[in-house]
Amino acid sequence: MRRFLGRCGQIGVLVLRRFLFTCMFVCLAGAGVAALQNHGGMSLESALDQLDNQAHGFHSLAADVERTKVTVVVNDRSTETGSILVHGDHMRMEIKAPDPRTILRTGDSFFIFNPKLNRVEEYNLGKYKAFADQYLLLGFGTPGHELKKGYLVTMRGEPTLDGKKTCELELTPKSEAMRNQISKIQLWFDETTWLPLQQQFFETGSDDYFIIRYSNLVRNPRIDENEFKPHWPKGAEKMKPQGE
Repeated sequence: MRRFLGRCGQIGVLVLRRFLFTCMFVCLAGAGVAALQNHGGMSLESALDQLDNQAHGFHSLAADVERTKVTVVVNDRSTETGSILVHGDHMRMEIKAPDPRTILRTGDSFFIFNPKLNRVEEYNLGKYKAFADQYLLLGFGTPGHELKKGYLVTMRGEPTLDGKKTCELELTPKSEAMRNQISKIQLWFDETTWLPLQQQFFETGSDDYFIIRYSNLVRNPRIDENEFKPHWPKGAEKMKPQGE
């Protein structure tokens, strides 16, 4: 991860490191072909068709989130819980425990507000917007066949997760820059809604991984546009960390 972060100049090491742990949603780009597998149930092409269909009517999403980072070598698990709102290239995540924070993305701007310090950090994504998008939107309205453009896609089966039948896909990045950081991604889609129930990201060069689980998902909720405006408490310290 550090090799990639070090190359991202304007955004700086801090913000992209936080993108990887704070967001972990992917908007896909690139070119390539996908593998097709059939496990005696749904085929990969059928699954991608379903994702294509649900993408047409997708506008927004609200959900609860649990994110866990697993560091295998020391057997450490670090978990955060909160909620997320998504609409287009706008995202608001409220981390409630253990350390409350608000993470806001509006277009090219990215904010992290720490209420304990009453401080907000602001970053401009600028020309690195495409890199940021790679960690912000996977599974939220992304057409299934768009996955073929940036990933080798295989279908791992239709396991049950949280009592729901899912379609489990595995993505291997085509991009060398991304593959240097993430060796593969596994996604579990609820076959009744085709929204993601779980995402797992495997870090390159180690056995460490992230797991993001979603619950209480609401498709296309009405979201007040004020939710995505950078309104902070009076007196909040505003700073642009070094590297901006």
